[in-house]
Formats: sequence, structure tokens, C-alpha cells
Amino acid sequence: MHEFAAIVLAAGKGTRMKSDLHKVLHPIAGRAMLDHLLASVAQLGPADTVVVVGAGRDQLENALGSRASTVLQEPQLGTGHAVQQAEEALAGFSGDVLILYGDVPFVRPETMRAMLDRLHADDAPAVVVLGFEPDDPLQYGRVIAAPDGRITKMVEYKDASEEERACRLCNSGLMAARAADLFALLARVGNDNAQGEYYLVDVVNIANADGRHCAVISTDAPGEVAGINSRAELAAAERQWQEFRREEAMADGASLKAPETVFFSFDTVLGRDVTIEPNVVFGPGVTVGDGVTIRAFSHLEGATLEDGVEIGPYARLRPGSVLKQGSKIGNFVEMKNTVLGAGAKANHLTYLGDAEIGAGANIGAGTITCNYDGYFKYRTEIGERAFIGSNSALIAPVKIGADAIVAAGSAVSRDVADGEMRMVRGEQLIKPGWADRFHDAMRGKKAEKKG
Repeated sequence: MHEFAAIVLAAGKGTRMKSDLHKVLHPIAGRAMLDHLLASVAQLGPADTVVVVGAGRDQLENALGSRASTVLQEPQLGTGHAVQQAEEALAGFSGDVLILYGDVPFVRPETMRAMLDRLHADDAPAVVVLGFEPDDPLQYGRVIAAPDGRITKMVEYKDASEEERACRLCNSGLMAARAADLFALLARVGNDNAQGEYYLVDVVNIANADGRHCAVISTDAPGEVAGINSRAELAAAERQWQEFRREEAMADGASLKAPETVFFSFDTVLGRDVTIEPNVVFGPGVTVGDGVTIRAFSHLEGATLEDGVEIGPYARLRPGSVLKQGSKIGNFVEMKNTVLGAGAKANHLTYLGDAEIGAGANIGAGTITCNYDGYFKYRTEIGERAFIGSNSALIAPVKIGADAIVAAGSAVSRDVADGEMRMVRGEQLIKPGWADRFHDAMRGKKAEKKG
């Protein structure tokens, strides 16, 4: 590939989102839509990436960090004007320029590459435009082109004739051009149009008028150029992404019992022969090994499940959870920042936070690690093959040794040695006949009150 830079337009106010969060920072599958786009661009190795910002500038600059430079468009006078703002940032750059949109997050790297390749075809077009044919052309700008892809005219919908509006080839807004051509053409763009704006598409018409030619290539996946401007469109984009990821997961060897109910994150990693039951949600940072079973209504985030693990139903794994090979957690078990050793199990109604649990240990129902004193977090260590009885409270910091037993109902605040049995319970009092006398007295009072 030739050297290229990317210009990403993200200066719009996004008023239809009705949100304090910048439009392009709204997440899809746990990742900001802008980051979806930048990740695809990064696969091609750009020499530079420039994001054109406007409203919400501080939010974007904080989110981008050092991954891209930013330039300000103020006032906002159209897409052509927006691209012009990047000229100074790219001063001295002589390669190609790819123009993208922050609210069009699903453009594939191969589509971007095809645009740049077309720019360097034998006929050397001045500008390459990405076109698409949606089911409903709506009010998209139209690309009027010859059968060989040479563009005769580009026109915004508001300025198009009825004949031009009948054309089904629409302008995605994405373009590629050599830097020298792009900025020279932009300098000649005027705003004599229905909106009084400087349209980016006019660079094509100006190049044509100069006797040069421009070309259009079409995507075979119109969904990749769908823009997101409202909450409804954001939901549609989420649905589109999830449907693709579910199909991918099954093609790679995972069984989804009810695919439409499983939600993945952008970075979910699944092994082979994974079984996922209905209504499972993956947050960011989850890696799942081979032969894992995730039962219904489980929620995972920031967790690692090694081979042969089983979780759920109704399990919750929070960040820092690691389940070693063959371990198991059951219904209504929550883990956070905890390692569950190989073959260890916690089958029901348990909270394990800030803990290290040895291989083969058994954690009884209702057990909790009391890891927080209102100011600081503390760790619990449970040795291999330890048995923790039901309804136990392990008050951290505390260590339970290998092969140790903690009796049911214990509140353990001191270390338990290897092989030791610990029982911490209050004295059990017996008062013969007390309950019978109590019931008799209360029944009598109730009868008097009714009378």
C-alpha cells in the first residue's frame, strides 16, 4: 500500500442523540463507535490520523489521548469545510488521504484498502468515492456514474432533479484522494447551494470540470456505511454488530442455544466447543477456553475461563475473575478479583471477592468473603482441598490452610492452619417448653383483641 493518512469527521453536535455524551463516544458492544472505526483504520497502518472536532471537543480529546491528533472546525460550514481544517495538520504530507466519519463505525479495512487501491489504478482517478445501494435511498446524495465507474456528477439530495433522485447509487460520504489533489480542489469549493455549505462532494465535480475523472467503487455490504444519528439507529447498529458476532461465534465452533439472546463485547474471545445457554451477556475483557459451559442468565466482565469450566445459571463474574481448568460456580454466585483453582467449586449463593482459592476446594452455599471494612479491601486465601461449610463468613485478611475444614455457620477472622477444623458459633441455648408457652400467650392476646 501507498502511505496514507486518515481524516475522521466528528464535529457534529449530534442533537438527535439528546445526550451529554458526544455522539461518536456512544458504545456499541462495549466500545465507542469512534474506536470501532479507529481500530479498523489502525489495521492498515496509517501515517497519521486526524479527527476533526467541534462540539464536545474536550470529551473527544480525552477519549483519544495520543492515538490521533485533533483539529477544530468552528464554525461548522459543511463537510468540505470540515476536511479543510485538517490541511495544516497534514502540511508536508504527500501521500493519500482517506476521509471517514466518526458516526459510520463499521467500515471494513478491506473496503478502505479497496478505495486506496482504486486511487492508484492505471487510470489514476483524482478522487475515489465509496458508493452503496440501500434498500431505501431516502435522502442520500446520489452518485451519477457510467457503467465503468467513472463519475459524471455527484449531487446532494436537496439539489438533485427528479431524474437524479431516481438513481439508486448513493454517496456514503467516504472518499480517497491524494493529499495535494484533495486540498487544492477543496480550495475551489463554493457554497452556492440549498444549504449554503461547502460540500465535500463538490471536489468531484470540480475535478470533472478540469477534464480529470473520478471513480466510484461500491460496497457489497451497505450496513458498513450506515450512519448513526439517534438512539434508535444506535440500537440498530448494536443489533447489526451482535448478529454478525453470533454468526461468527457459531462458525468458529461455539454452540449458542438461543443466539438472539446472547450479547457479546467487542473483545470477547471464545474457544471451541463452548456452550452458551440463553440470556448470557459478555462485558469487555472476557476470554473463554475450550469446552466451557455458560448457563442461562449469566453476566461476565473482565474474566478468564480456562478449559472445561462451568458457570451458572445466574452467575456473575466481575473484573479480575479467573476460573482455572475444570472449576465450577453455580447459581447466584458472584466473583470479583478472585482466582478459583483447578477443580474447585462454589455451587450456590456465594460471594467470592479478592480471594485466592486453591485447587479442589469446596465452597459451601451462602459463603461470603468479607473483603471490605468501609475503607480498604483485603484478601482471603483458601488452600487446596479446603472445605468451607455453608453460611460461613470469612473475614479478611484471613488464610484457610490446605485440607482445612470450616464448619457451617462460622465467622472466621483468624487464620486456619493446614488440616485444621474451625468452628466459630455462638452457644446454642435450649429452653424446654418456652415456645409452647409463647404461642399460647400470643394466641390468647389475639383472641382478646378480636373479641
